[in-house]
Amino acid sequence: MIVREPRVPSPYRSRLAAFDVRDDVVAVSGSATRYWTYEPSGSEEARVTVVAVHGFRGDHHGLEPVVAHLTGVRVIMPDLPGFGESSPLDGEHSVAAYAAWLRAFVDALGLGDDVVVLGHSFGSIVTSAALASGLRASRLILVNPIAAPALQGPRGVVTRLAVFYYWAGAALPERWGQAALQSALVTRFTSLAMVKTRDRSLRRWIHDQHDSYFSRFSDRRVVLDAFRASVSSDVSTYAARVRVPALLIAADRDDITALPAQHRLRALFPDATLAVIDGVGHLIHYEKPREAAAAVEAFLR
Repeated sequence: MIVREPRVPSPYRSRLAAFDVRDDVVAVSGSATRYWTYEPSGSEEARVTVVAVHGFRGDHHGLEPVVAHLTGVRVIMPDLPGFGESSPLDGEHSVAAYAAWLRAFVDALGLGDDVVVLGHSFGSIVTSAALASGLRASRLILVNPIAAPALQGPRGVVTRLAVFYYWAGAALPERWGQAALQSALVTRFTSLAMVKTRDRSLRRWIHDQHDSYFSRFSDRRVVLDAFRASVSSDVSTYAARVRVPALLIAADRDDITALPAQHRLRALFPDATLAVIDGVGHLIHYEKPREAAAAVEAFLR
């Protein structure tokens, strides 16, 4: 695992300071899963608890800007097993395995049926699969949901390049493969491909976030398993079996899932609302967290 501390201060740090943050570890599905609890500070009481699951190759830091804009909400954010500060699962890191881990995580924390589950990007697949396979929750929130197979997205050619990249990472000898998968150059290329904002200071911070957290995976096997899971499934596979109200927060410039696919996905859920945020791509959580938080709060009310 490569650990590089952030060099650019978060533009949302003052808002995040309004939360009392604590971290802990729980043993789930063979993983020592580290998680963070963001509790409203002062006299404000949390009216709802949200369990939030980050995207592929990220960790809990990615969703902090959205948390920073929420009021009256307790948020619990684990690092996915094998990423960030959580150790790997026993066995393969498939969608089914991650869904089983999430069900066990919620049970281990003793959270009630009124818990709300939120997933971003790959986390949208994991959370949807968990709800479809028996996770008890009151609502589901998906940010930048993967609404269709990634290879069919607006920039499918880029995804195919990613497939080749991860294939090469698997084919190379261990040392070289690990180095390739943690390449700072590839991380920057990926970041540049996703960012949409023209704000230079915000772009600089986003790139620094990816530089700092995108390579914090435990080993080559984990990241290759998770990549295969991320491109072999999507939320549409599970939507019809999600029996709780769902909110889809989509972007009009998302290069991974085009907006028409988000409208089709909404129709697959028994009860779903689609909120579209303009002028942003697959990084709603970094570029438009205030708008995302406003959509979440409106849904929770």
